[in-house]
Amino acid sequence: MNELKIGLIGGSGLGQTLSASEGTRHEIETPFGRPSDAIIETTWAGTSVYILSRHGPGHLINPSQINNRANIFALKQLGVTHILASGAVGSLREEFKPRDLVIPDQVIDKTHQRANTFYDKAAVHVEFAEPFCPVLRRMLLEANATNEPFTLHDRGCYVCMEGPAFSTRAESLMHRLWGGDLIGMTAMPEAKLAKEAEISYALVALVTDYDCWRSKSKPPEGQPATPADPHELLKEIIANLQAATQNAVNLMKRTLELTSQRREELSNCPAQRALELAIWSDKSQIDPAEVQRLAPLWMKYM
Repeated sequence: MNELKIGLIGGSGLGQTLSASEGTRHEIETPFGRPSDAIIETTWAGTSVYILSRHGPGHLINPSQINNRANIFALKQLGVTHILASGAVGSLREEFKPRDLVIPDQVIDKTHQRANTFYDKAAVHVEFAEPFCPVLRRMLLEANATNEPFTLHDRGCYVCMEGPAFSTRAESLMHRLWGGDLIGMTAMPEAKLAKEAEISYALVALVTDYDCWRSKSKPPEGQPATPADPHELLKEIIANLQAATQNAVNLMKRTLELTSQRREELSNCPAQRALELAIWSDKSQIDPAEVQRLAPLWMKYM
């Protein structure tokens, strides 16, 4: 593996916190346009870190409009080898409580408007049975301090919906029946594109609320439920996000200390060889201009 370089992709809350870090600003152009924001290069725990705010300055980019291909390609151009991402989620299970952190191990992709591959002019099929890097996931879990005032869950199935509207109650209940544990809008196709770029990827999910499947209180028999005050509900969600954000920042910093100490383990991440058997096209027939356009991704196999 080349020099260890960690990308940090911040979502709601964490994106603004991380992007405030001082460092070198990289304004990157890619074949897919510009990423969400400048990428900030800095150093944490002796490791080169590249910070990207997924929703851009001021959180102006909604989930469906995020240029995921440009984001991942830009990180690849900068030599990033591993990504620790974050994102706010709703909980579909009682045991995943607001302010908890979750390290998902599976994902169900319900998005339908987003470009989800770099390889529009070739047949490239990456193996995606395990969407999140097992090595990075293990390090995130090992970095958890036993005296932390929050719960860190070691697994969870993340349902990625298109948005930007939230779920209907019927959809929320359906996602539970599917086996979903979390509902969010940003993990896909981000995780899939990272795999196509041979970048190891793991996600820290920040639980802010119980989505809409769970009533806050059960009304007396025969009485209709009293709707929650939306202003109070929003205040509660923002407070939960702020608390989970600080917890996630602390967890990521400790994880970076581990990655710095155990670089050899990170060289064995499955994603580092994701394209080895994935290019099904006859390479001699692929347009040479396309080979060059995507050179940072697949040139070593050409």
